Order: sequence, then structure tokens, then C-alpha cells
Amino acid sequence: MQRHRALLTISALVVLIASLAVTIPAVRAAETPRRGGVLLAAIGADAPSLDPHQEQTFATIELVAPLYSTLLQIDPLQYPKIIGDVATEWKIAPDGLAYTFKLHQGIRFHDGAPLTAADVKATYDKIVFPPEGVRSIRKNAYTAIGSIEAPDPSTVVFKLKFPSASLLANLASPWNVIYPKKYLDKDPNYFKTNIVGSGPFKFKNYTRGSSFEGERNPDYFVKDRPYLDGYKFFISPETSVRAAALRSGRAFIEFRTMPGAEVDAIRKQLGSKIVVQETPGTGLFGIAINNTVKPFTDVRVRKALTLAFDRYTASRVLYPLASLRDVGGLMRPGTEWATSEAELQRLPGFGRDMEKNRAEARRLLAEAGYPNGFKLILKNRNVKVPYQDFAVFAIQEWRKIGVEAEHRPLETAAWFADGRDTGSFELIISGTFNYIDDPDLFLQRYTTGDPSNWGRFSDPRIDDLFSRQTRALDPSERKRHINEIEKIVLDNAYYVPGLWWRRAVVHWAKVKNYVAPPNHFSNQKLQDVWLAED
Repeated sequence: MQRHRALLTISALVVLIASLAVTIPAVRAAETPRRGGVLLAAIGADAPSLDPHQEQTFATIELVAPLYSTLLQIDPLQYPKIIGDVATEWKIAPDGLAYTFKLHQGIRFHDGAPLTAADVKATYDKIVFPPEGVRSIRKNAYTAIGSIEAPDPSTVVFKLKFPSASLLANLASPWNVIYPKKYLDKDPNYFKTNIVGSGPFKFKNYTRGSSFEGERNPDYFVKDRPYLDGYKFFISPETSVRAAALRSGRAFIEFRTMPGAEVDAIRKQLGSKIVVQETPGTGLFGIAINNTVKPFTDVRVRKALTLAFDRYTASRVLYPLASLRDVGGLMRPGTEWATSEAELQRLPGFGRDMEKNRAEARRLLAEAGYPNGFKLILKNRNVKVPYQDFAVFAIQEWRKIGVEAEHRPLETAAWFADGRDTGSFELIISGTFNYIDDPDLFLQRYTTGDPSNWGRFSDPRIDDLFSRQTRALDPSERKRHINEIEKIVLDNAYYVPGLWWRRAVVHWAKVKNYVAPPNHFSNQKLQDVWLAED
């Protein structure tokens, strides 16, 4: 009966959301939107590839999201509300085992071909059931899906093996852009280097390491959108260069974040000409430990590294420099799934008595055979905020227990290759960033064989609990499983969580109708953004 009530509740919510989904978000400001202009933006890294299905970085999604459509989306103006994009309406079967979506008619890809249910099916088949040689970063978020059907050109049906608490939210992923089936049939990796979308903008130009441009799609299926003539990103990993571009007006916005010191300097210079939107972030920044490489196969060594990291001092030091502030576990602090602060402080590395923590860390190292510490190589991404600032702090902390770390920053593609693809590292700075506070998305990286499990550890208890939590329709039952996963990961120091991110989006006041969500993945399609006169 409880399970039946939960399914009815989910179904009722979906019907309510679906009834709202067919309307395009209204412009919030009282002003009449102005047409024309090119949105100039700064971005802190280049894309390792152009395929959002296979990537997990802002450097890909911010560049290409305006070029594509998705089945569902997070409302650009009301995070985390789910609304339709290609889907006009949907329903969930009473037993929770079938999700049926109806699609907009008349949508065309940028090459002129119609978008149909066959394209949606092919897209999700690639994500959920990737062919050999194709990486699918998020397939573990869709373990409930048994099959995907396209019974007619305007209908897509997801058949489930078991009811899922998160499926609807996971189908609203901004990463799940819809590709034309005919290109996937020829080469499922085609979109790593090519773009054929149906979004509000069309691809114009890409100069690797320098700039990326899109232009208005006059045939976009949403009437009167987009307002902009186009957009252009300037690519630079240097925070000072991007801040200078904002101050001079060579860029109107940076979507990711700006550290507090730069925000204050820009405010001082430009005053009311700029707007700063500050939000908490759905991103945990930390350190992946290669559990397959000695001495990190030893839990005592891993635990010493997390014990030595003073998160509470890090919060005070790194927030103004690197936008990292909130101390928490594997789910965002303050959310319904988070472990309480009191419980968290009983886990390794979260106690406030740092002298006690460091003494225990030195004891564990000595017991493991390293009474005088050891040397390691810490790989990193060559992006200052927050990667390099965070690494400098961690290195200073480890030095206090006799561990010397050599810092090796890498260009974004090389960083992903070493961390995600080949595992050629000892320790590497990494993060868990997602478009919504969903346990499936945040916890899948701790399961065996997941592409985001950079630490390459395997714990059957975690795999079992992950499966249980994704099937649990009772929130209290689900939370118990989630907190147990967190305890296992932290007790074994499989991963060293650092701090949760805070987002400060700086933009010129003439950039209208952009509402910053708590991440830099959602609301990147730009269809509702417009530019006021200078």
C-alpha cells in the first residue's frame, strides 16, 4: 500500500508538471525583450570533445547547449522545476513501469531533417545502452530502463524494469541532447567533433583554444525565440584574463563563477553596470585517489590524507579565492539527502580537532610503514579557480603530516584522459558537479566500473546500496541507503571530499532574463536571454 501511494504521488506530480510544461517560460522583467545582438561570454577551459553524452565539463556543455534540444529540461527561470522541451506532455503508468512522451510536431534539425521519436530513441539508446567503444558517463542513472520504444513518429515510451524515484529528473538532463539517428547509425562517436542539433542557435565557428560561436536558428520550433542574433565564447584558463574581459566589456558574462576578490574589484569599477547572482552550487570539490596504486591500496594511507585536510580552515581561506565554502559529505549540505553535521563530524576528516586528526594521520602512516611520510604526485587541471587554489591548500595540509606532493597541472583534455580514461595518476583533483541535487547522479561515481569512478575502487556494499536507493520510493528509506553509502566511502577514504562550491555569476546589467541556477550546466540554452541597449 505504501509503495502504491508513492507511485500515485509521483504520477500526480508528473501530471501537474506536465500541465505546466507546454508553456514557454515568460520573461520575468517588465521590459519588452529586445531582439538582436551577440552575447559575448568568457569561459575558463576548452572542450575535450563536443559530445555532451561523453563529457562532464562546463567546457563542453556551455559551448554546445544552445545548439541542441533535449526531451525535458529544468525550467530556465524556476530551478528545479521540470518542463518540456521536445516533449509537450507525458504520463507515467500507474505501476511506475512505463513513461510515455508526446513530442512537438514540426521540429527540424539544422540540416533540415525532421526530428522524430526515432531520433529520441536512438539518442537514449546511445546513453542507456552504449555500443562498444562509446563512453556513456551517465548510463548508471538509467539502470531502471529496460527498453525504449518509438511506436510512432511523435511518441517515445521508456519501459522500466522497476519503478525509479529519479527517472523523470534524470530525463531532464541538459547533457542528453538529441542527435539525428542517421548520423549515430553511421558513427556513434560522430558528435565528438561534429554538431547537428535542433536548438535555438546553429553552429557558426570554432577556433580551438580561442573562441566558439553560434548564430540564431530562424527555424527554431519555439515561436519568436531566440532573441539574440548569436553568441560567442572567448576561451581562457586565466581568471585574470576573463575578469579583465568582463571589466572592459569584451565579455558580458561568465556563466561558471568568479572568485570573491575579482567580484569585488569588478563591482568597484563598474558599479550599477554589472549584476552579481550568487547561489549555492550543486558541486563537491575533492581529490580522487587511485585505489589500485601503492601505497594507496592501503586504507590507512588514504585515511591519513583525508584526516590531514582541515576543511573548516579551507572554507575560510578558499571561499574568497576559489568560491569553495560549504563543508559537507557526498550530498549537498542542507538538502534533504545530506548527512547531518553531527553525524558527519564522527567520520574521518570531519572532526574539528585538527591536532587530534593530524596525530591520528601520523599514527596511521607509521603503522602502514611510512613513519617519515612519503612523496606523491598530485595531478590537476590547469584552471586556477578552483582547481589550482584548492591543490595548493591540500599540499600545505599534507606537508604537516610529512607527505610531500608535487603539483602537476594539465590541460583539460589531458586531465580528463589521465583521470577518467587511463587512470595514470596517484592523486588527482576532481569534483562531482551535477545539474540537480539527485542521489543517482551524485552517488553513481562510487559504484564499480562507473566511468566517473576515477579512484577505480570496488565495494559490493556500495553497489548494492546504490541499487536499493534508486529503487526506494519511500524518501526515508532512500535516505538511509544514501547515508550508508556515504559512511562506507568516507570510512574507507575511497575519495577525499573537500568543499562544496558557491556560484557567483557576474554579468553586465544589459544581459536580461538570465537566472543563475545552482550549477553551470542547466539554463545554458540562452533561448530566452536578450540584450538591452547600452
